Amino acid sequence: MKKRYASALTLLLTSSLLVTACSSSNDSDKKSDSPATNAAADINVTGYPIVKDKVTLKFVSPKNPLAPAYGDMTFFKNLETQSNVHIEWNNIPGDGYQEKKNLLLATNDLPDAFYNAGFTDFDLIKYGTEGTIIPLEDLIDQYMPNLKALFEKRPDLKAIVTAPDGHIYSLPYAEEMNLINMPNQMFINKKWLDQLNLPVPTTLQEYHDALKAFKDNNVNGKGTVVPLSWWFQGWCGNEGDLLGMFGAPDVSTDDHRIVKDGKVEYSLALPEYKEAIAYYHNWYEEGLIDPEIATMDAEKLKAKGKTADETLGSFIWWEGPEIVGEDRMKDYVLMPPLKNNEGEIVIGKTNYSEYSRDSFVITRANKNPEIAARWADQLYDAKTGIQAHWGPIGEVYKEENGKLVNLPVPAGTTAGEYRIKVAPGGPTAITKDQFGTLVDMEPRAKQRLEELEKYYFPYQVKENYPSVFLSAEDLDKVNQIETQLKEYTKQMKAKWLMDGGVEKDWDGYLKKLDQIGLKELLDIYQKGYDQFQKNNA
Repeated sequence: MKKRYASALTLLLTSSLLVTACSSSNDSDKKSDSPATNAAADINVTGYPIVKDKVTLKFVSPKNPLAPAYGDMTFFKNLETQSNVHIEWNNIPGDGYQEKKNLLLATNDLPDAFYNAGFTDFDLIKYGTEGTIIPLEDLIDQYMPNLKALFEKRPDLKAIVTAPDGHIYSLPYAEEMNLINMPNQMFINKKWLDQLNLPVPTTLQEYHDALKAFKDNNVNGKGTVVPLSWWFQGWCGNEGDLLGMFGAPDVSTDDHRIVKDGKVEYSLALPEYKEAIAYYHNWYEEGLIDPEIATMDAEKLKAKGKTADETLGSFIWWEGPEIVGEDRMKDYVLMPPLKNNEGEIVIGKTNYSEYSRDSFVITRANKNPEIAARWADQLYDAKTGIQAHWGPIGEVYKEENGKLVNLPVPAGTTAGEYRIKVAPGGPTAITKDQFGTLVDMEPRAKQRLEELEKYYFPYQVKENYPSVFLSAEDLDKVNQIETQLKEYTKQMKAKWLMDGGVEKDWDGYLKKLDQIGLKELLDIYQKGYDQFQKNNA
C-alpha cells in the first residue's frame, strides 16, 4: 500500500533546485540508444517488441530512498528487453517530489511522462484542460489493448479515471485486497508487560496504566523508554483511532472528512475532537507520548523502533516488523481494539481507496505518445502488473503451474523493505479474482487480513467518503481552502497535544475555520457525496 492522495502545494523554488531535479537520473540511464522520433506507424500494438528500432522516452518519477535508480531495477530492464523502449529516468526523492514536480510543470520543463505521477484531482483538471497533460482515451482505444479490455470488463475502473469533462487524463491503479481500509494497528511490548506482570490492555485506561508503568519503572534499564509513538498526521500509523475513540473516528488525516448518517463532517471541528485532544494532552504531560511526536514521520519512527536498546513501549503502524524489525517483533503483540472510557469500541474507516487515478500521465512534450501508451499498457497485463507491484519473477516469485508463488524474503530485510527495492509500483490493476489463482497473497498480507477480519472489521464504522471526482470549479475552491485549513489544523493539533489549551482556544479556533472557508468546503463535499450516492444507487 502506499500513500497516494497528498495534496500538491505549488511552491516557487530556485533554478538550482530545478537543475538538481533534472539531473538525478542514474548514469546508466544517460545512454540514449536513439533520439525520440515519431514512430507511431511502426508500433506493434499486440505483440513484442513494441517498436523495431529502439526508442528512448524520458520519465519523471518519485523514488523511495531504499530503492535503486529505476534504470537499475530488474523489472524495468526486463520491460526494456521485451519492448525495445528505453526509459531515461529522472528519479526524484519522494519527500521533495511534489515541489519539484510542480516546478517542472510551472516552468514547462516537461518529461514525456510522469510515472507514479502523484497528481491531485486539481492537478489533473488544471493541467489537462490547459493541455500540459494530454487526454488518453483515444490512445487507450487504439494502443492499449490490455487496459481497454479491463475497462470493458470493469467499467467502474474506467469511471474512476474519467474526469467530469469526459476525458481520461491519467491511468488507474487498483489493488483489491481489502487491506487499506484500516491503516492503523496498535502494538505493545509484551516482554515488558510480562516483566511487570501486566496483561495486554483491552481498555483505554488499561493502556494508559501500562504505558505509565513502562515509564515509571524504567523498564529497559536505560532511561530511554518511549512509552508511545506514532507517525503524526501520517497517512498510516497515525493518531486517528486514538482520537476516534471519543466518537469522531478520523483515520484519513489528509482530509479529515468523515460521514455520519449521510452527513459529511470535518472531524477536527467536532466537540469529540476537542475532548480527545484534551485527554491525550494529559498523557503527553505525564511523559507517555513521544516528546518528538509533532515532528515524527515514518522514517524517524522506524529508526526509533530499531535503536540498539529496545526503546518503544507501544507504537501505531500497519505492520509491526517494519518498525522494530523481524527479530525484535517477537517481543511485541498486536493489541485488540480498545474499549473507550464508556466501554465502547470505535474503529474508523479510511477514505483511502484501493483505487486511484494518478498513476501515469503523458505530457504534451512527448513526440511519441502512442509508444508511451503502449509501453504503459504492458503493466495492465496481469502477470506484469503483479511484478510491478510486488517484484519480478526470480527475485520475489517463482512460477508454478501458471501461478506466481512467493520466494523467501532475503535474510536481513523485511518484506516491506525488500518490496521497495525491487518493485516500482505504477499503473497496475490487480483484481480480487487474481489472488489464489494467478498469484499468492504475500504472507504478511494474509496475516494482516486475518487480523483485521478477526479484531477490527466487526467494530469499524460503515460510512466513509468515497473517491469523488469533483468539477473543475469545485476543485479550484477546495484547493484554495484545504491548503490553509490543513496547515492551520495541524499546527493547532500539535500545540494542543503538547502545550494544552484547547478549551481556552476552541471558540476562536472554530471562528478561524469558518474564516478559512470550512462551511463552503463541507457544502462542496456534501454535494459531491450526494451525487456519488445517487449515481451508484
